[in-house]
Amino acid sequence: MASVVRETNLPGLVLRRGKVRDIYDLGDRLLIVASDRISAYDVIMPTPIPDKGRLLTALSLWWFDFLSDVTENHLITADLDRMPDVAREHAETLAGRTMLCRKAEVFPVECVVRGYLAGSGWREYRDHGTVCGIRLPDGLRECDALPEPLFTPASKAETGHDENISFERAADILGDDVAETLRDRSIALYRKAADYARQRGILIADTKFEWGRADGRILLVDEVLTPDASRFWPADIYEPDHDQPSFDKQFVRNYLDTLDWDKTPPGPELPGDIVNRTRAKYVEAYERLTGETFA
Repeated sequence: MASVVRETNLPGLVLRRGKVRDIYDLGDRLLIVASDRISAYDVIMPTPIPDKGRLLTALSLWWFDFLSDVTENHLITADLDRMPDVAREHAETLAGRTMLCRKAEVFPVECVVRGYLAGSGWREYRDHGTVCGIRLPDGLRECDALPEPLFTPASKAETGHDENISFERAADILGDDVAETLRDRSIALYRKAADYARQRGILIADTKFEWGRADGRILLVDEVLTPDASRFWPADIYEPDHDQPSFDKQFVRNYLDTLDWDKTPPGPELPGDIVNRTRAKYVEAYERLTGETFA
């Protein structure tokens, strides 16, 4: 049976609430709880998607394990029995949607990797022939596969939308060595994940990775390769030259684009049909990628 957790409030802990995650500070560790909130255009919708947090967590855990030969990550455990007492005391709410993680100093650059020409990358290419300032061959169509995966970083905005930046600007922010490490690891993760997903009938058009540093080591942090952080397309009906159907929250964005809404808070309520179909898309993405049944 589907469950809904809009937000959590664990007593006695410092809480930072993001668009989707509730993050509790435990000193040198973080308790990260994925709620069922969904955002679009940087606005949190008033209507949650049942089980979304459990799906995001389960898929991130699966990818952390699958990609562990490429890079270390921040995960300590997702087993509630190994978490602090306050988590175990709220097991009914937290089960399946919580990770205990190392606290890392998160780098202030989102590491986006694009394998296909979509979204803001397509719009920039259409207007200027470039993506994040990188010149691409002429004649590419919307949603065409790119000759090679592109690393297209974005600056993290405290408010408003993140902004695409050049690699050179990312290096100014991070330092050359760190920027090169994040670029190389992000592309390596994307290649391995995209090759695997293709075999499972999903094209990973693009995705974003978050990185941090703890004890001098660079770690993959936050979520990884989920429908919230990626653009997933069904491979069997892929056809460039137009927007693609997707397994991700682009489905919600497309619905919102049909409304007379100015993309500022508050967001509109989502009708039951959109909620149910969005949940079904997240479940299908999870089951296709992992080969496991979501329960």
